[in-house]
Amino acid sequence: MKKSTSIISLIILVAVLVVFGITATTGFTGQNGGAARDIPLGLDLEGGVSITYQVVGEGTPSNEDMADTIYKLQQRVQNYSTESLVYQEGIDRINIEIPGVSDAETILADLGKPGSLYFIRQTDASGNQNYTYGLDADGQLAYILLKDIDTCIADGDTVLTGTDVKSAEAGSIQDQMTKNNEFIVSLSMTDEGTQKFADATAKAFASGESIAIYYDGQIVSAPNVKAVINDGQAQITGSFTYDEANKLASTIRIGGLKLQLEQLHSKVVGAQLGTEAISTSLKAALIGFVVIVVFMLLVYRISGLAASLALALYCELIIILLDAFQITLTLPGIAGIILSIGMAVDANVIVFARIKEEIGKGKTVESAIDVGYKKALSAILDGNITTLIAAAVLGVLGTGSIKGFAATLALGIILSMFTALFIAKWIMKSFFALGCRSEKLYGVQREPKVVDFLAHKKLFFIISIVAILSGFVFMGINASRGANILNYSLDFVGGTSTEVTFTKDMSLAEIDSTVVPIIENVTKDGSVIPQKIDGTNDVIFKSRSLTNDEAAKLKDDLAAQFGATIKSSETISSTVSGEMKRDAIIAVVVASACMLLYIWFRFKDVRFGCSSVLALIHDVLVVLAFYAIVRVSVGSTFIACMLTIVGYSINATIVIFDRIRENKSIMGPKDSLEEAVNRSITQTLSRSVFTSLTTFIMVAALYVLGVSSIKEFALPLMAGILCGTYSSICLASAFYMVLRKVGKKAE
Repeated sequence: MKKSTSIISLIILVAVLVVFGITATTGFTGQNGGAARDIPLGLDLEGGVSITYQVVGEGTPSNEDMADTIYKLQQRVQNYSTESLVYQEGIDRINIEIPGVSDAETILADLGKPGSLYFIRQTDASGNQNYTYGLDADGQLAYILLKDIDTCIADGDTVLTGTDVKSAEAGSIQDQMTKNNEFIVSLSMTDEGTQKFADATAKAFASGESIAIYYDGQIVSAPNVKAVINDGQAQITGSFTYDEANKLASTIRIGGLKLQLEQLHSKVVGAQLGTEAISTSLKAALIGFVVIVVFMLLVYRISGLAASLALALYCELIIILLDAFQITLTLPGIAGIILSIGMAVDANVIVFARIKEEIGKGKTVESAIDVGYKKALSAILDGNITTLIAAAVLGVLGTGSIKGFAATLALGIILSMFTALFIAKWIMKSFFALGCRSEKLYGVQREPKVVDFLAHKKLFFIISIVAILSGFVFMGINASRGANILNYSLDFVGGTSTEVTFTKDMSLAEIDSTVVPIIENVTKDGSVIPQKIDGTNDVIFKSRSLTNDEAAKLKDDLAAQFGATIKSSETISSTVSGEMKRDAIIAVVVASACMLLYIWFRFKDVRFGCSSVLALIHDVLVVLAFYAIVRVSVGSTFIACMLTIVGYSINATIVIFDRIRENKSIMGPKDSLEEAVNRSITQTLSRSVFTSLTTFIMVAALYVLGVSSIKEFALPLMAGILCGTYSSICLASAFYMVLRKVGKKAE
């Protein structure tokens, strides 16, 4: 690169940093102009609309029907946001909270009235029409029901109800004649619904009739029956736009609820974590970034400066793209960003360590830069692609906050590879062309003395077994005391929702600092979630379940301190349903299997993949033990914490395995595999320690500055980072050697 070209390149870089910095802070043009303030936030960071539905009908609904209705509603409201919450309140109420919106009436109009979905045949047994096509009350062409719906039900003209529909999704197919794509709605029936639908379509097809879909007072679709459908799989076609097809599918899904609901009330609620959660997270991120920059400059000098500039560009880009793609940001999403920042730093550390090694072998700085990037490429790609595969699986199979975590993680990984492999290299080349050619500016690393890690593998195994077993021991102790084995928060076990009316309008900051501590003193639990109701003096406090004595004490304490009165108190279910837990477990298992297959494919040895997964299981169990021993609250962030640790640990393990693969390829006839493995761990040791340190700094800043809920997220994450580093260095390669010996004995 010529000197003049380098000067122009650096000027362009500075200009881009300034423009992107302004865009990230103030926005470029209009809505979604890239500003941080325009990024959609979840309920935990911003708040939104809360809608309460009451079950209609006589008698108390069963637990099974309530659970089924809640799960189906969760699927429906995710069209508004993947961070929407649905949970039971009392015995016959369902509460829906949708972040980022403030107009409850618009949501209610679009959401519609759950229940009351029917499939109606065109004519009755006497040949009389049940519906026709004509002008409605507004003079618009529409299908019109000629009989009262109750008459149709009584006469047996409703061939299916909403509960006979298993799923409804919008999609597209290619028209065989025009070859154009057209949008459709795909229906899947239950086992009972399949037989009903087969009988109904057989009669309708024979007479050339249609079957109308009736919902919430009107016919929303009346497709013609073109064939007898025996397998319970149907498609509704028409001149749909995607939005129209998606709305019809959503209507059918919500109409398929087992229970009929009516709106009881709605209100606008504030952020669950309070206003301080965002400001403290930003301060922590800024402090962490500054510390990382200083660290990189001290350790890697000119290379560290290049990495710091690339990392600054990364931070600006991720803010702009979060806004551009309208990815909802929550506390788990912030975890995904933290992990991707750690991996961005990690990619640079891997390269810089390689450059120092090549300079130590006698290569010129220019040659060392080229060779360093070339040798580091496989480790960076394998580590990031493995984590990206996991993010993709979690995004497809996960629900709620898991999708948000996966989206931010995937975006961060792609950006981190771009800035580390292209931008940082480009900056280093520019500095070199400007005269920064001294070896002292890049550092020199001689071949380190090999540490015999494998000689201590039995000790490492014992330490890990003791750590894991201690967790189960403490779980048993907790159970024997009558407590849960883990300190489950209301996200998992439900609790009490208490609506309190204060004598004045209090800000969330005041509530967090003055009211929440009083409630935590009563509950002896740090997971109290306040939500301010917009336009009133009312605040909702969600806490663990309160006993009668605790409820009475809370009432007296709030009255004495603030003159406040308790407006209502309701038992609420967990916001993480059984189905959501199942979906999360399935997503993690599938993600682990996909990572194993990828590592097997890339390393041509299944034992590398198995060793990586064993290290991941170890990390999860040790952090679980940490939760049990320290009694950190287990809430919705628990899943994000575990996923962050898994992503972090697998990346560190792959870096070591990549070096083992390289050293195996150059082994001499007298070299042993044990020596190659120990050398690989030693050669990557500084990378493992430095990357863990920089990521730990980011999370530690969150812990020091964060509010109580963020502290409960950051603390186990710090433990997980340390555990992941330990397992990658001390256990993963040891697992690999043990599996090799087991494999030889089995041969």
